Amino acid sequence: QVQLVESGGGLVQAGGSLRLSCTVSGTIFSVYVMGWYRQAPGKQRELVTTITEFGSTNYADSVKGRFTISRDNAKNTVYLQMNSLKPEDTAVYYCYANLKPTPGLSYGYWGQGTQVTVSS
Repeated sequence: QVQLVESGGGLVQAGGSLRLSCTVSGTIFSVYVMGWYRQAPGKQRELVTTITEFGSTNYADSVKGRFTISRDNAKNTVYLQMNSLKPEDTAVYYCYANLKPTPGLSYGYWGQGTQVTVSS
């Protein structure tokens, strides 16, 4: 059973920083793209950032220069360092991983979500 367990959300003032972590546990053969999405109240879930197993990254324009994604392949863990946070960053942040639990097809998995609230 594959699980993505997130941690690190919370309440922070505008201009502050938070670091999110997400660890993949369970039976894992290979982990490919990992990333973070977010969903604000009344809005659709949107891409924040992704990172491949080789370290190539992609960011939404709204977070470029403020957020940094990284991963530790040995620990099957992805991190999101969020700096210069703004009230509009308030959302539930979801971890995503595309992986193979066994040799064969890959599948997408989601974490349970962690709340990030930025006060003005």
